[in-house]
Amino acid sequence: MQYTIERKAQFRGVGLHSGAAVRLTILPAPVDHGIVFSRSDLDGLRVPARWDLVKPSQLCTLLEGEDGASVSTIEHVMAALAGLGITNALIEVNGPEVPILDGSSAPFVAGLQEAGLRAQPEAPLRAIRVLRTVEVHHGEGFARLSPADNLEIHFDIDFTDAAIGHQEKQLNMANGAFVRELMDSRTFCRLKDVEAMQKSGLALGGTFMNAVVIDGDKVLSPGGLRHEDEAVRHKMLDAMGDLALAGAPLLARYTGHRAGHAMTNKLLRALFAAPDAWEWVTLSEGQHKRLPGAGVFEKHHAYKELAVA
Repeated sequence: MQYTIERKAQFRGVGLHSGAAVRLTILPAPVDHGIVFSRSDLDGLRVPARWDLVKPSQLCTLLEGEDGASVSTIEHVMAALAGLGITNALIEVNGPEVPILDGSSAPFVAGLQEAGLRAQPEAPLRAIRVLRTVEVHHGEGFARLSPADNLEIHFDIDFTDAAIGHQEKQLNMANGAFVRELMDSRTFCRLKDVEAMQKSGLALGGTFMNAVVIDGDKVLSPGGLRHEDEAVRHKMLDAMGDLALAGAPLLARYTGHRAGHAMTNKLLRALFAAPDAWEWVTLSEGQHKRLPGAGVFEKHHAYKELAVA
């Protein structure tokens, strides 16, 4: 079956790149609606959360609808929705960028858990099963989708900064692994890059409180890291959000090596350009239980204090 939320969830913050104040509201939606953004400042112009509407953008994922309305930095809220198994929602935002909140998906998860989950048994849930390996490359990086019974993510990164270095992690995303392992990992950047980004009109809303800022072997953000390998966990969180733009749960293993938003979208484009590489499947009860959001609402994670009303 499909799922939406019981009641609206509201969030306020600033855009990471624009620095502008933003109000975002996630609302219940009917079956087969999918995830759709609505620009409340543009008379409700809608932008479906789809891979084919992604436009080139620096350091984030940006969607642009057919009428020109756009919304950026969507990856953290998309990861939260996918990680909780929410398939239908309308996301109203009063500007061109989703609020960064604390730099992770945890506040979105907490707010959505407070809103509650509502089953929609009147419609089955379909998934996209990958049938053969599809891979894309850019420079030294690559991203790959290969067959698997449920979503798995394997990621590795390599930075010269000692505070990050080489990190590698793999997870079976079934049964709440996103909430347990990834949702609170924050976006990160190097101190030497911050000034250059701001001169280019980016990261104007970035602070030490909504990003992990590093300088060589030092972590400058108060409180340090939430996880020793927080950087690679955040890259996995981003991949979760970008893969959610497939429009349905993926039954596949995602492997990312020095990958990012653009490469993950390039991978989805390559997948859907190859009709023999994937198929639609209607999920059985057993397959439902192996999805990322299975059982999460029953356990109600302890990150309630991070919700932003």
